Amino acid sequence: MGEQTEFEPGDKAPNPGIYVEVGEARSFHTQIQDPQRVTLERGDTFPDTSKKNRKWKKAEKARVH
Repeated sequence: MGEQTEFEPGDKAPNPGIYVEVGEARSFHTQIQDPQRVTLERGDTFPDTSKKNRKWKKAEKARVH
């Protein structure tokens, strides 16, 4: 089994980090404008999203060139 990558409000954060709101459809045309961002520690509870059917996903790390 793979590692869970999307989380529901009320779930516990598996690792510390910055998490962002994502919508159901992940296409370019349905990107969320100004998604919520939260910083959580391991074991913290994910807060409610701004709209139903959204989830939390860990923010991608910035790439260094």
